[in-house]
Amino acid sequence: MADTKLLQAVIQSDAVPFSRPPTPGAHPLQIGWYGLGAMGYFMARNIATSCKSHPATSPVLVYNRTISKADKLVEEIGGSFVKVASSPAQLATQCDVIFTNLANDAAVQSVYSEFAKALSETPPSKAKIFVDTSTVYPTLAGDVDRLLSSFTHCHFVASPVFGPPMAADAGKLVIVMSGDYRSKKEIAYLMVPGVGRKVIDLGGNIEKAPTLKLIGNGMIMGAGEILAETLTLGEKSGIGAQTVYGLVKEIMPAPGLIVYGERMVNNRFDGSVGFSLDGGIKDSVHVRRLSAELNCPMPGVDTAHQRMVTARSIHQEQKVAGAHKWDVLDWSALIAGSRVAAGLDPFDNSKVCDHLSIVR
Repeated sequence: MADTKLLQAVIQSDAVPFSRPPTPGAHPLQIGWYGLGAMGYFMARNIATSCKSHPATSPVLVYNRTISKADKLVEEIGGSFVKVASSPAQLATQCDVIFTNLANDAAVQSVYSEFAKALSETPPSKAKIFVDTSTVYPTLAGDVDRLLSSFTHCHFVASPVFGPPMAADAGKLVIVMSGDYRSKKEIAYLMVPGVGRKVIDLGGNIEKAPTLKLIGNGMIMGAGEILAETLTLGEKSGIGAQTVYGLVKEIMPAPGLIVYGERMVNNRFDGSVGFSLDGGIKDSVHVRRLSAELNCPMPGVDTAHQRMVTARSIHQEQKVAGAHKWDVLDWSALIAGSRVAAGLDPFDNSKVCDHLSIVR
């Protein structure tokens, strides 16, 4: 038993680059969560269920603009694990740790402005930690940090995550953090192992974690583009995309290539259960901006961006014509651009492209 506990301690120390924070005080820690989208729902659920076993936490207070998603979470795990907040202001004023997982920069800016308004009306009397797990441009994280720093007792941590919704569901995300050291230490032990499997600490500069997130997403986009081109060539050559995909699994079995390759070869582009194409385009815009500002060209990302815009354009035309199969596209649909350029159907690799049929 002692050896098992020691092994668990070693594994935990490798996963979290901080010593454990002091034992919490007498008052239960109130955690809040804003944003229950494709990623946020699973993350909020996992932090609620994992923290419930911790005697120093209360049921997680959640808020989402579409209230039905919050109600669904309560139905899934029960009111002893999670409760629904009436407003963003309730999260900001009543919670000790407030997590956000939001779709884009505009949403992050809007939500934190709401938080700031609530804090102005009800100034905090004890420490609060705000944690944004969204993918945003680094300077926005700096803006949010300055906004929250104007309130006594408030701290901000930028903490984007790596992994698709299925990794969020399984609690296997990789978590990146930058910001206030003591706050990072506190939230790291709330998020691992329930939400993620590892924390990467990037120091006190709040913009570093969002920067690494964009670099990582750029790498994933570039790899996705190469994968799409390779599978398309396999189809055109007569070898078959499925055979090429089998080779990928043998010689380059990276999780991302396997997951997105499977979607490409089987035409599984439903973005309601994956990472949306619009989200991918938003991220590619950020990565291209960052690379331009730093004079560091990323032509692979440029091409992936063009492919995603092409896929979105075709999909929008299909929606107008009432011929679309999915309401939301997964970002693996970037292969549509490669297929059309090669004379294949954008979303069905079993067909030869009839350009008039693209929008039918």
